[in-house]
Amino acid sequence: MPSEVSNVLVVGGGIGGLSATLALRRAGVEVDVVEINPEWSVYGVGIIQPGNALRALDALGLAQTVIDQGFPMEGSRFHLADGTLLAALPFERVAGPQYPPMNGITRSRLHTILTDAVKRSGADVRVGVTVDALDDREDAVHVTFSDGTQGDYDLVVGADGIHSKIRSLVFGDQLKAEYTGQVCWRINVPRPPQVEGIWMFAGTNGKAGCVPLAPDLAYLLLIEEPPAGQEWVPDDRLAATMRERLAEFGGIIGELRDAHIDRDEDVVLRSVLAVFVDRPWHRGRVVLIGDAAHATSPHVGQGAAMAIEDALVLADETTSRPLQEALERFMERRYERCRIVSDISRQIGRWEIERKHDADFAGLTQQSVVVTAEPI
Repeated sequence: MPSEVSNVLVVGGGIGGLSATLALRRAGVEVDVVEINPEWSVYGVGIIQPGNALRALDALGLAQTVIDQGFPMEGSRFHLADGTLLAALPFERVAGPQYPPMNGITRSRLHTILTDAVKRSGADVRVGVTVDALDDREDAVHVTFSDGTQGDYDLVVGADGIHSKIRSLVFGDQLKAEYTGQVCWRINVPRPPQVEGIWMFAGTNGKAGCVPLAPDLAYLLLIEEPPAGQEWVPDDRLAATMRERLAEFGGIIGELRDAHIDRDEDVVLRSVLAVFVDRPWHRGRVVLIGDAAHATSPHVGQGAAMAIEDALVLADETTSRPLQEALERFMERRYERCRIVSDISRQIGRWEIERKHDADFAGLTQQSVVVTAEPI
């Protein structure tokens, strides 16, 4: 029986939504995209692209582009706060021998790569617009948009992030992102020449790290449980507070702290939030992907990779079989894999909050590498 999907609405113009748009357009499906941000911009510093992300981007024809505009990496290193090396983990070339095991790239460059590809694909994109209401009928979803326009679609894809409005409309307001107890600090810095992979450093209250993003650029991060009552930091205290929170770290982290954390406007501070929707992630002709369904903490760097994989699998299934069967197959291929990644990320965060410094952080991280190297 042929596919029942010929036109799709993608809600959300971020990594997951743009990847879904590209995958569906490559299969010949008509796609409309709505993005609530009128500037269609991204906010943040950089992103890690593990091997499975590169493999998924290769399927979209974009792997070499992100590598050319990023920084290819071979593996990770784990250190004590003073810089003492604990373990070095080489990673498999999951995307194939022609690609590196990992890549780092700025969020702005990745966003431009994806948006340019979507524009070339022929998808119709409207910005400053979102969905106000959904009427899921037997033969289509009737959508009312925030600008007063309406449309009918064979499928609606909720790719609108951790605070997804589509999730609220379809599954109810009870499924909200939860604060994990940690915050994450990030700032772009010049790449130290010796840092050619992900370097992590275990402190008493969290972990610091340095991740290359380009030959001349990296980002410095700190993920921590903030002091009670100090989860929020005034904008004019961001740089000073980040330096204070990194005070225990020596080695390359201490050098970067002292030399480059001096401008409040360069520091990005975010609470670490998470949400995981129980199966199924679809109702009728509406389905959630990416952070709308399974936003996780950044401990194993898999959030964006899982969203891109979701997009590929959804396009593969919905263009090859009847819709409800396709959505069930989508869940079979995605649910357990995403749950394992979410559980590993949460466990690492709990260990950090509980000060379990003897826990096997490297081993659990390696487990995530093994799981995500498996085919999707």
